[in-house]
Amino acid sequence: MEGFTAQQASNLTSCTAHQLRYWDKVNLVRPSIQSTDGRPGRRRLYSFRDLVALRVVKSLLDNGMSVQRVRRAWDYLRRTADMDRHLAEVRLVTDGQTIFRVAQDESELLDALRQGQLAFFVAINEIALEVEEDVTRFELDRERFLDMLRRVEDDVLSEAEAAG
Repeated sequence: MEGFTAQQASNLTSCTAHQLRYWDKVNLVRPSIQSTDGRPGRRRLYSFRDLVALRVVKSLLDNGMSVQRVRRAWDYLRRTADMDRHLAEVRLVTDGQTIFRVAQDESELLDALRQGQLAFFVAINEIALEVEEDVTRFELDRERFLDMLRRVEDDVLSEAEAAG
């Protein structure tokens, strides 16, 4: 297939025709195969990647993000995206105020609205595992210590009985 028309893109992404025209006009998501370039009668043709971008942008906007914030985040992602990586591998997280890109190894969050500034990232499941391991080590150390105290007490009692 050569591309998806604006009507097909609208149907496949649940974006309105008005949204597609506006996002093209403001350079948020432009059809990469063919744009109208302001010329009447010329059809917009979207690629599959464009359809994914449209759905992502729509999802962010539907969840309360402003067009300006989505544009800044999307511009950052376009500039920094590794062209060899498929767009589907990119993971975004939002708290309603900003948009974060999850690093590929999931070890960090990058603030897509602040040019990829590293954001504070807490993996609660990893912290819980570390705490669980620490508690287990503590309990083992405590048991060893108590066993040592019992042996010392037994030795002291044995020596006291032998002396007495």
